[in-house]
Amino acid sequence: MVYFISDAHLGSRLVEDPKKHEKILVDWLEKVKADATAIYLLGDMFDFWFEYKTVVPKGYVRFLGKLAELIDAGIDIHFFTGNHDIWTFGYLEREVGLIVHRTAQTLKIGTKHFYLAHGDGLYAEDKGFKIIRSVFHSSLAQKLFGLLPPRLGQEFGFAWSKKNREKIRHIENKFLGEENENLVVFAKQYVETHNDIDFLVFGHRHIALDLQIKNNKRVVILGDFVSIFSYGVFDGENFWLEYIES
Repeated sequence: MVYFISDAHLGSRLVEDPKKHEKILVDWLEKVKADATAIYLLGDMFDFWFEYKTVVPKGYVRFLGKLAELIDAGIDIHFFTGNHDIWTFGYLEREVGLIVHRTAQTLKIGTKHFYLAHGDGLYAEDKGFKIIRSVFHSSLAQKLFGLLPPRLGQEFGFAWSKKNREKIRHIENKFLGEENENLVVFAKQYVETHNDIDFLVFGHRHIALDLQIKNNKRVVILGDFVSIFSYGVFDGENFWLEYIES
């Protein structure tokens, strides 16, 4: 089995019990360990992540340890950077063993072709988001941020993340309709010129959606591991969403 998950937002200040939250995720990894051949983490697994040269974010010990355990057992785990955890500079690859992707990937898994991405920036976002995204992807901005003492940098990062998510919570977990969901619009346009793609799988939007579009292609938005606790499963031929009780 191949598993897909996104948007756990570990460390979020909007989560009442961070330890319980992390444990749900770790328990899920333990569960899928039995039959997983690969796991795809499609972004925003951390609510904020920035690696200094000699300092990595505090916490997530059980989660990172479980990932390392599964990787040591021969399970490939792919980590796609999201808009909350783009600032990873080698630690997750070297110390944990994750396969890190910073851009969308087109992969053949089993008999099917997948287009995989976190989802931010693929289609029209508001102007403010585009500006912030360009800054966060700037190597100069990353270097300047790295000059901040870790304590200040972390405080800023988590506070910014909380404020940002509070602004959009009114649309989280709410399907806005095909014409208003940017990832659905993108998927419909993408398959017009990429007929070989079977599944387009995203995170980012915090809705659980499995929608058939033109020529039996399917666009899947994985939901999240904050309030929906949903994930994707692929058996080599079929793809579906499953849910756990939090």
